[in-house]
Amino acid sequence: MDRVRLAELPYHPDSALLFDAIAEEPWAVFLDSGRPFVRQGRYDLLAAQPALTLTTRGDLTEVDDGHRVARYSDDPFALLRTLLGKPAPRIDGMPFAGGALGYFAYDLGRRLEPFAPARGPSRSVADMAVGIYDWVLVVDHGRRCTHLVSRGRDRRTAGLWRELQLRLRKPPAAVSRPPLEVVAPARSTMSFECYAAAFRRIMHYIREGDCYQVNLAQRFEAQVRGSPWEGYRSLRRLNPAPFAAYLNTPGCQVLSNSPERFLKAADGAVETRPIKGTRPRSRHPQEDLWQAEALRHSAKDRAENLMIVDLLRNDLGKVCACGSVRVPGLFEVESFATVHHLVSTVTGRLSAAHDALDLLRACFPGGSITGAPKLRAMQIIEELERQARGVYCGSIGYIGYDGAMDTNIAIRTLVHECGRLSFSAGGGIVADSVLEAEYRETFDKAAATLRWLEQLDSDHVDRETRRQSGHG
Repeated sequence: MDRVRLAELPYHPDSALLFDAIAEEPWAVFLDSGRPFVRQGRYDLLAAQPALTLTTRGDLTEVDDGHRVARYSDDPFALLRTLLGKPAPRIDGMPFAGGALGYFAYDLGRRLEPFAPARGPSRSVADMAVGIYDWVLVVDHGRRCTHLVSRGRDRRTAGLWRELQLRLRKPPAAVSRPPLEVVAPARSTMSFECYAAAFRRIMHYIREGDCYQVNLAQRFEAQVRGSPWEGYRSLRRLNPAPFAAYLNTPGCQVLSNSPERFLKAADGAVETRPIKGTRPRSRHPQEDLWQAEALRHSAKDRAENLMIVDLLRNDLGKVCACGSVRVPGLFEVESFATVHHLVSTVTGRLSAAHDALDLLRACFPGGSITGAPKLRAMQIIEELERQARGVYCGSIGYIGYDGAMDTNIAIRTLVHECGRLSFSAGGGIVADSVLEAEYRETFDKAAATLRWLEQLDSDHVDRETRRQSGHG
């Protein structure tokens, strides 16, 4: 039986200041609404010290409870369901009160659809990295309140409860960490010529009737040194997003500025909000308005968005009650720090026989970052992209003990491992796509991240100049 603990702590408008106290602990997780820099999101979730962890690579999942490591070949989603146990009652006002937090990499999809043999991006980046957390700090920016909550399933929590309250009550004194610095500028792993060849191959597949749309991405890599958490703090100020996250897993650190919700499930109600269609923001108000209106009325972008809406209606239909899938919002323009996006909303209601993990499994990976039909699009992506996607285009979020779930699509997401930052940007290719425009769109989506890296590079140069001149 759960022994729920709930403690109200002082509210702070910027939860990153609170996360600073636990940022470097193994398996520390910050699901970040982007507040106070954006208003679309509402809740922040901060957690560390999981009771156990699940790490999937290929056909094996390691479950580590801190004392021993067990290895399983079971379906990772089924294994996670077993470890979460029977759904518990919801706690009023708490979107999440313990359960699973972590990431599901794009390549976990190989366990669901045989689109290609496994090829991991590195030995460090797992296909799934999820912790089961007994306590979490929930910051509600709508009600301007903060609660530390636990179901008491981990016996260690009772002994830590007072210490946790003291640690998370107020921002800690400034922690001295080396700033993140770029030591070798970001470079794409795909030249324009390679992108063009892949584009032409996709157009061939579309003409032959293999597919309607394929999401093609290029990867960027930069060599860095310093603290990835300090880097994330500067990134979220430059490019805040409502489905952002920072994860400190043992193999890598994940820095996500995603604007896109993948799947939300609560009390049987389901929502997904796919993004398809992008225009860059402008500093000039009239030009910025023109860009938003051009996106709103673009026949090509609306058609591309509609293909993914239909795909997601089909995916939701696998686990939702017959007749419950609806599209209450179609082709809505949402504006973020550097781009306008075309967003639609698809809803449904889970059938009595299915739960949130069934929903995640039925829809994974998200259709907005694969194409249509999904399986064939994934096979073409595997053929044309030069490396496995890893965390990019997977999903980050939570599945609670109470059965609630909220996850993002891991776009605008960087992975830090062994002094290297990598990230990708892509877009959907359809029959009337134009090579140069699609290539430019990948840079529009990568613009904020590239600008952030240039800033880190120039900051490094400035510090070096001051040091060498004796003024550092």
